[in-house]
Amino acid sequence: MSPASPWSADLALRADGLLRVMNDAGVLSAADVHLASRLGVLVGESDDRVLLAAALAVRSTRQGSVVVDLARVADTVVLDAEDPDATTPDETTPDETTPDETTPDGTTPDATAPDGTTPDGGASAGASDLGALPWPEPGAWVAACAASALTTGDDAPLRLHGTGLWLARYDAQERLVVDELRRRTAAAPDDLDLDVLRAGLDRLFPAADADQRLAAAVCALSRVSVLAGGPGTGKTTTVSKVLALLREQHPTWRVALAAPTGKAAARLDEAVASSSAGFAAADRERVGRLEGTTVHRLLGWRPGSRSRFRHDRTNRLPYEVVVVDEASMVPLTLMARLLEALRDTTRLVLVGDPDQLASVEAGAVLGDLVDRGALGSRTARAAAALDVVVPGHGARVVPARPAAYVRDGIAALTVNHRFDAASAIGRLADAVRDGRVEDAVDLLRDGAGAPDAPAGPGRHGVELVEVADDAPLPLDALAAVERDVVAWGTALRHAALAGDPAGALRALDGHRLLCAHRRGPRGVQQWEALSLRWLVAADPDLLTSRADGHHPGEPLLVTTNDYEVNLFNGDTGVVVADRAQDDAGPGGGRGAGASPGADHGGLRAWFARGGRPVGVPLVRLGSVRPVHAMTVHRSQGSQFGRVTVVLPTADSPLATRETVYTALTRAVSHVRVVGSVDAFAAAVARPAARATGLRRRLAED
Repeated sequence: MSPASPWSADLALRADGLLRVMNDAGVLSAADVHLASRLGVLVGESDDRVLLAAALAVRSTRQGSVVVDLARVADTVVLDAEDPDATTPDETTPDETTPDETTPDGTTPDATAPDGTTPDGGASAGASDLGALPWPEPGAWVAACAASALTTGDDAPLRLHGTGLWLARYDAQERLVVDELRRRTAAAPDDLDLDVLRAGLDRLFPAADADQRLAAAVCALSRVSVLAGGPGTGKTTTVSKVLALLREQHPTWRVALAAPTGKAAARLDEAVASSSAGFAAADRERVGRLEGTTVHRLLGWRPGSRSRFRHDRTNRLPYEVVVVDEASMVPLTLMARLLEALRDTTRLVLVGDPDQLASVEAGAVLGDLVDRGALGSRTARAAAALDVVVPGHGARVVPARPAAYVRDGIAALTVNHRFDAASAIGRLADAVRDGRVEDAVDLLRDGAGAPDAPAGPGRHGVELVEVADDAPLPLDALAAVERDVVAWGTALRHAALAGDPAGALRALDGHRLLCAHRRGPRGVQQWEALSLRWLVAADPDLLTSRADGHHPGEPLLVTTNDYEVNLFNGDTGVVVADRAQDDAGPGGGRGAGASPGADHGGLRAWFARGGRPVGVPLVRLGSVRPVHAMTVHRSQGSQFGRVTVVLPTADSPLATRETVYTALTRAVSHVRVVGSVDAFAAAVARPAARATGLRRRLAED
């Protein structure tokens, strides 16, 4: 194994013993080592084994896990992957890019960094040798930790349960979540008239929507419910109908719509408004016009604090119903804060796809809930209501996978309304989700007809562009990608120059490049540079001499929250020529004869809000960057007409089933996969490993 280079910023120069060995090997970062060493000094702990365990517990939270299993860590540890979006979803976020990562022609200057890792974040050598490191014997290791001041006492910074080691903060949060869920689901609510509910279900759900009907009944009859399902299964439509059912009996109930990010919150209220537009007038009025917000803003975000809010157990939220969309992105800490801030009688509906990537921060709450469904015993009242909702033994609806369908407040939608049964994208996504490697590879290779055929209704294509893991980008093989990027950029440019914000925003979601990594030959930076090169080659007038660097048709990604202009981390928009100022002449804009983009008054950034374009002056924008490509993490909750997925290499820690599934399901009409079949197969076979104790604790009684 190659030792870390002496100039690496991740080398803890003063470390010794096991901490030094693991730091040199790349298992621990300098921050892990320094924090563990400091904890040891504070409590007088000098045992190498205990300090290593503390460092690993700190490291696990960086990787999204909550607990480290000391009995298995030697067999399961992997080198750190590059963090795709290393920020909390609702706080100030640095730009995804850093300077000087690529040369002007879009190539990567060096394939291996000085510290021995590839730019993709995987180990360049020696990853398979981690098990040969001098790991302590598990039994003695656990015993040493159990006797340490780091784990004993009420104020100890670590908690040891069996062979699992938690940071005390996350141990307390898991216990809080479990206690709150058990308490809130101990009994079913008794505030609904079942006859009225049955009539409402008959009115809102036709016979063809049996799975949505059953899911709506579960959500209406549960204090805490989970509405799970993949893209296109009708989760938002079901939520809208649940709200109509509840407000039919309780018209004054206050409803909050929330999501982990500002972009997801904006999409949620737009989706609820859109899905309820087809309801009868009375039901549409019951749903009303609801405004989505972030979970942080709902709780009352306090500047300078990442985990404490204005609303807590002493100042509860004033809502009878709280709906949280994209719940797979909600980390453990935020879920704990939300649960303790709810009134005892509040209904909480968690909506999301448990098969997508989990939150950037530690925890996988939605996945833990759906996998086990251990929210308490279904009450007799709820069971009786479900028998009414699914009428008659002879006509009873039998789901395809009853064991995974409804458990104690958990409903899974399985009928996809976006892709039909013959859809190549749908079949490929199902195979990836289920871990059927051979089927997924066959479907990817077979594709669906000619890859360059135009997309349209019913056209759901799959395409593979094979690139070996150890090969440079074969630009000649990327002609199809270039055509998509240029066609997309041209549509953006034309709409922007015409002063058509709505058309530009529609064009914005026509195509997107998705990468697992930010840096390296398969990362966002590389493909941003390559896309811009293609666009400039197709239209040399694209870039102007404006001092601010903006141009008509420029796609934008917001990377910091700006509450003053209502823009949030992850929002996407487009720069459009301001024709109202063009026509104003001298004193009112550029004047009729000026070239597009000649001054700040001639351009404006537009973003979609509430189903309509909202303009923002360029001078009011905070931190933004061009968004020709983005990470898969950032794409969650979005849809694009055509998607190009750049696979990580087979040995990258980010090559996981959830990464591929999330990327594939962003596409509406066509998905192109760039990478090797080996990398694709390795990712499908490798579920993301997040160690938590929530699932086991929920199952304990």
